[in-house]
Amino acid sequence: MEGLKHIWDTFFDLDLIGSTLPTLLKEGLLNTLFLTVLASAIGLVVGIFLASGLMSKFRVLRLPCRWYVDVLRGLPHILSIYLIGQGLPLAGLTLFGDWTYGYAALAIGLMEGAYMAEIFRSGFQSVDKGIVEASRSLGLSHTKTMRLIVIPIGFRRVLPALTGQFILVIKSTALVYLLGLAAGQREMFAIAQDTSTNNASLSPLVAAGLFYLAITVPLTYVVNKWDKRMREGRPAASTAPKAVRTEEALA
Repeated sequence: MEGLKHIWDTFFDLDLIGSTLPTLLKEGLLNTLFLTVLASAIGLVVGIFLASGLMSKFRVLRLPCRWYVDVLRGLPHILSIYLIGQGLPLAGLTLFGDWTYGYAALAIGLMEGAYMAEIFRSGFQSVDKGIVEASRSLGLSHTKTMRLIVIPIGFRRVLPALTGQFILVIKSTALVYLLGLAAGQREMFAIAQDTSTNNASLSPLVAAGLFYLAITVPLTYVVNKWDKRMREGRPAASTAPKAVRTEEALA
């Protein structure tokens, strides 16, 4: 019983959790969502660019993109955040000045871009070759075929997978505390980490975990429902009335 009480006091101190929740809600949640959106935008741009390079016929484009994807997917996220978030300023590449958010979002975005590249590549390559050949026969160049045909169709097919990756971006923001955020810039995990250190208790981390669950669990159900709907398509009954009306109009 004493061991259970020790576990409860360490992880489930209700008073400490209750005192941490307002700060998590007012400051940490907004900063976490801001970082998530910014990092996701960077990841989408990097992912599309890398996916195009992975499918290129030219080795000079394909190999660097393959190396990038393999390295960023293979390295631990903590090391990647240190290398990008702290390595760039140390190298004199102060792209964002003293704005820590910029380096944090860039680090997460470049990492997630490697994963999104494989998602985009699978989606683009799933486009029927007949559609691509038809567009080329109409005189469209390879670049225009990719921009006007392949990318729009492939992007729609991978939307559920991209939404799932968005959930991983949310959880990845928990690592940016390593870069050292100012008091008003802390995301949820950084706030919980500071409170845990000051109170010698892990209960604030549990409070942050509740917020992460409140965001990610509903998104997970949305992704699963969306994916199921896209795989099954619309019911045949929904298209039947249109078909009947069309036949009647022709008659």
